[in-house]
Amino acid sequence: MTKPAAFRTRQILRLTEGWLMLKLTLLVLLFASPIFAQDSAAVLPSDGCGANKVEFDVKADNKQHPAAQPEPGKALVYVVGDAWNDHQPVHFPVFASIPVTRFGVDGTWVGANGFRSYFFFSVDPGEHRLCTNVQSKFESQVKAYTAGTSFTAEAGKIYYFRTKTAESYEIQLVPVDAADALALLANASFSTFHLKK
Repeated sequence: MTKPAAFRTRQILRLTEGWLMLKLTLLVLLFASPIFAQDSAAVLPSDGCGANKVEFDVKADNKQHPAAQPEPGKALVYVVGDAWNDHQPVHFPVFASIPVTRFGVDGTWVGANGFRSYFFFSVDPGEHRLCTNVQSKFESQVKAYTAGTSFTAEAGKIYYFRTKTAESYEIQLVPVDAADALALLANASFSTFHLKK
């Protein structure tokens, strides 16, 4: 026994409505995905970093340990690099690949560190975003080893930050008090750097 034509028509309409609803849902998700991506990108630690294409050559000198005082109307920031392999029991700098760690402020690179090294730079008073990451041509490596923090600088003050690597090899950027910072600086080399051409 065949079903009446009206019943078959209702089934076809229901299937058509289902397909239309599925297409509409997929279309909404497709156009909404950039909005969701913008929201999540707004809180990434890389906000303070510069462009990934900017690379540095770094030299570390353990014979000099320069120190500085803030310029009038400015604050001074020291950054101490602490790469993941800096604390291995045995370290062979000749054979090991020492990652260059870049530091950026408010979206512009200000310098880089190598193996257990530091440098300093001036900033204007106010709120700043500080970022660090491992210099690499591989975007996945850069993202994996990126950390950031915010701080408010006051004229005439000195701020100390260090990179720190957790057991998971996740990099962190943490403030350090002056006493601990002086001990770190005494055991670190002074970093000199220039942009790669």
